[in-house]
Formats: sequence, structure tokens, C-alpha cells
Amino acid sequence: MTLAGKTLFITGASRGIGRAIALRAARDGANIAIASKSSVPNPKLPGTIHSVAEEVEAAGGRALALRCDVREEDEVRAAVAATADAFGGIDVLVNNASAIWLRGVLDTPMKRFDLMNQVNARGTFLCAQACLPWLLQAPNPHILTLAPPPSLDPKWWGPHTGYTLAKMGMSFVTLGLAAEFGPQGVAVNALWPRTIIATDAINMIPGVESARCRTPDIVADAAHAILTRPARDRTGAFLIDEDVLREGGAHDLSGYAVDPTQPLLPDLFLEP
Repeated sequence: MTLAGKTLFITGASRGIGRAIALRAARDGANIAIASKSSVPNPKLPGTIHSVAEEVEAAGGRALALRCDVREEDEVRAAVAATADAFGGIDVLVNNASAIWLRGVLDTPMKRFDLMNQVNARGTFLCAQACLPWLLQAPNPHILTLAPPPSLDPKWWGPHTGYTLAKMGMSFVTLGLAAEFGPQGVAVNALWPRTIIATDAINMIPGVESARCRTPDIVADAAHAILTRPARDRTGAFLIDEDVLREGGAHDLSGYAVDPTQPLLPDLFLEP
């Protein structure tokens, strides 16, 4: 039940859920490749690959800060090669990078549509393709993607077709990867939060108060539980953070709430 000595390539790790997953693995003594576009400070979006690298090292891990846009094939392949060169291989890929735009068709510029689909579905596919030669050599390889259970329910498509297509694209890539590489010993699973998580992305969701959210730590702890299991135990699963933790024996999840006195808001794509 440890990631000590394992090498994780985490996309979108400069803040939010990606950062939390990196820090949880760092406490085990893992090697973390922090792959993100954020290489310089932004007053509106705190956190860079360099600040997270410092936090990873302080937490007990080894860090490699890599400026990487998952839309750019050359950048992804270079970042993966640098990770394998620095740490001797790759054991885990976490596809966390994602773009969001919760608007209808007439309010979705094609530039935004393209961004979401390039980052979400295409980025997931590209990062997996680049990491798989290393994962196939690892003793306990995992791909974990932050994506919801696949759904064709129109209620999730009508309000924001572009985003749902991009996000479900990550889910369908997960299905395909699991079918192709699960038999070869690579665990390919997805993880999604039961409730909205207090990250910068909530600013894109109208009417969401951070007090009614959980912290990214719940997703990080669930990811840790998944990534420390034997790879051949489970693949092709669409897992929910609190279900994973309860499976591991946790009962009281109130400590993950930003404000335990407030009712929690369910995340998108899940039934209440």
C-alpha cells in the first residue's frame, strides 16, 4: 500500500486535484513528473510546476517540473522521455488535465470547443500512447483518468454538448485502453468525485459555493488507494471517490468537506 519509488506522470498537476494527487504520492516517497502548462505565476490561478515541485520535494518525494501542453504531441513525447530518463521508467500515468466550458451550442465558440476536445479526449489518448511503452515494462502499471462513468442520458448533453463530448471522450478512451491493455497487465481505470471539488474550475460553474464542496484531498486519497492495488485486480472500472474510500474501510468522510455544516453539491454526470 505504498507508492515509494514509483514514478508518476501527472498532467495538469500545477494546482487542484493534480497537485493533491502529486503531494499524496510524494508522502510515500514517489517520483513525480509535474506536467502542466503553468510555468510562470498567474495572479488569477495560483500554482506552477515549480511551486508544486518544491512542495513535492518538501513532502518527501522527488520532483521533475515539466512545462507541457497536452495538445502538443512533441511536448508530450519530450516530457515523457525526460521522465523516463530521470527516473528510469514510468509506473503510473494520471490523466488529470482537463478544460471546461459549461455553455450551450450557441454560446460555445469553436475555439473553446476545440480546446476542450484537444485537452480532454485527445490529450488523454496522446499521453497514454506516449507512456505505454514504459508502462508495459513496469511491474505494476496503472493509467488513471479523471473522467465520469460513460452516459448517453440527454440531460447531461443538452446543457453543454461541447463539454460533455470532451469529458465523455476521456471516458470512452478509458474503455478502449482498458480493453486493449488490460489483458497485458496495465490497469486502466477512471475516477470521478461524488461531489463538486473546491478547485479553480468551480468558478466555471454558476451558483457553486466552495463551502458546499469537498477538498481535492478526497480524490487524492482515492487515487492513492487505486494506484497501490495490484494492476491485474481491476481494470476498465469507473470509480467514485467516496466509494473507493469506503471500500477501503473509511466511514466518516466529513473531514474532506470545506464546511462540514453545509450540504454537499453533487458533481456533474452522476445521479443524486
